[in-house]
Amino acid sequence: MDSELYQRVLGEELRNLRRKRGWTRKELNRHLQSDISLQTLATYELGTRQCSVVRLVELCVAMDEPPADLLARVHRRVFTDEPGKVRLDLAKIVADTQPELESLRRWAEDRLRQPGSAPEVGLEQPALDWMAELCGLSPGELMARLKAFENA
Repeated sequence: MDSELYQRVLGEELRNLRRKRGWTRKELNRHLQSDISLQTLATYELGTRQCSVVRLVELCVAMDEPPADLLARVHRRVFTDEPGKVRLDLAKIVADTQPELESLRRWAEDRLRQPGSAPEVGLEQPALDWMAELCGLSPGELMARLKAFENA
């Protein structure tokens, strides 16, 4: 397991959770029982500092999120590299301007608007074949363009 990736994704999920509530780090801090510096909260969200289980539970409770749900999202994001699945970064797809990928871009925008959606998804080959058809590309052409996003 890539512990640095896991820590980074955990931080991203904590930040997403806080932002979903419309809170700043300072506002989150006011809801905590412990005294945590804003810098410490920032390092948790950046994934540069490990968070104890007790601290993680405290953060989740303050944001009314079951810790198991948060960890399940992290687990899905970190381990989407399952055989037969391709990981897609939805934000990179939305930011792309290739006219051929317009259908894929609209799908990614819609996914990102859904409450609690992860910024990355893992798709199986049948879904990619369908997306390639929507974009007027062969599955191989679509895969080549998606691979380019990984290096961007």
